[in-house]
Amino acid sequence: MKPVTRQVRRIMVLAIAQAAACGVLLAATPCLSAEHRDILWDTISTCIDTNAKEYCAHCSAPRVEIDCRTCRDTTQVWAESREFVVIRDRKMCDCPDGFVHGLAIPRNRITGVEDPERPDGIWQFAWDVAVKRLNENEAALAVNPKRERSQDQLHVHIVRVRRESLPAAPGRVARVGSLDRVWYAAARKAAELDWKDYGVLVVRGENDYLVIVDDASPEYKYTRAKCR
Repeated sequence: MKPVTRQVRRIMVLAIAQAAACGVLLAATPCLSAEHRDILWDTISTCIDTNAKEYCAHCSAPRVEIDCRTCRDTTQVWAESREFVVIRDRKMCDCPDGFVHGLAIPRNRITGVEDPERPDGIWQFAWDVAVKRLNENEAALAVNPKRERSQDQLHVHIVRVRRESLPAAPGRVARVGSLDRVWYAAARKAAELDWKDYGVLVVRGENDYLVIVDDASPEYKYTRAKCR
């Protein structure tokens, strides 16, 4: 075997040192390679001009004064208490002014209409928020059946009713003078119809509230749930 020359030994030492440095830094910042040598160029070419088309999509490090979070990436709170919170539904994103869709949600773990711990107070809380954004005769509160929902945390939709679509027959409609009777009235109506799973819609009556039960989604059947 040929003896290792001083120059070869020096190259080997530098290579080992560089490898060791890369290993130490790997958890924080990978060693720069050819594809990382254009970071500065990418920054000044895509992140400086905030008026550029699709700025937030193309820039990997947006300027600090620009908020690149979209409507769907944020939570807008309309009201909150120790028991409940109302947030904007994502269906409102990209909709015109005047479209309303909120969600009233209990802070405790409650799955949905089938949960025996469902809170009576959520209806009044949701209604108070609804009538701040909608005319009383336009406001509707809806809870979907278990098989028609996408989330297993109780949420009351705050939406605009389509009154022309409401059922005319009284078989699925109850009347209550107080919103803390909604769950009770809905459960009795569902029992009369022999429904184990059902949705609930609440709208204003003449001097009371109408509680409507349905085996499909009242959100989509009776309200303007989407703007498109």
